[in-house]
Amino acid sequence: MDTASTIRAVAENAESLEQVRKKDLRCGDRVLVRTGNSAYTIWVLAEDLYWVWGGWFDRQGVAPQRVTINGCTWGGSTLKCDVVAARGLRLEFGNRVLTTPIQEVRVIRAAWKASAACRRISAAPLNHWVTG
Repeated sequence: MDTASTIRAVAENAESLEQVRKKDLRCGDRVLVRTGNSAYTIWVLAEDLYWVWGGWFDRQGVAPQRVTINGCTWGGSTLKCDVVAARGLRLEFGNRVLTTPIQEVRVIRAAWKASAACRRISAAPLNHWVTG
């Protein structure tokens, strides 16, 4: 299979994925991700900024960790940058942590107006809890 055919096949597969796009999320939404080895809770703070619990972050004792999300990969160097999670792909966090393939994704929408709280939280120093 030549390179053009491979790229075309990846692009066609990308359109049919069960995925959560970054542009469809708003501050306060939570994305629950279950991979082959772990479960993650991802809380949207701002555009491309998230608090993450679970999996590697819990095992390292750094949860919740404020991180970006690079996107999802099929396991190679091709990265789908517009998604937070997609079933069958591996989630890559901004700190380069790469999950096992995602088995299940669920979005829980924020039930409250989160804009002021999210601005305050996203402006706080990394790993800093904001109260009040």
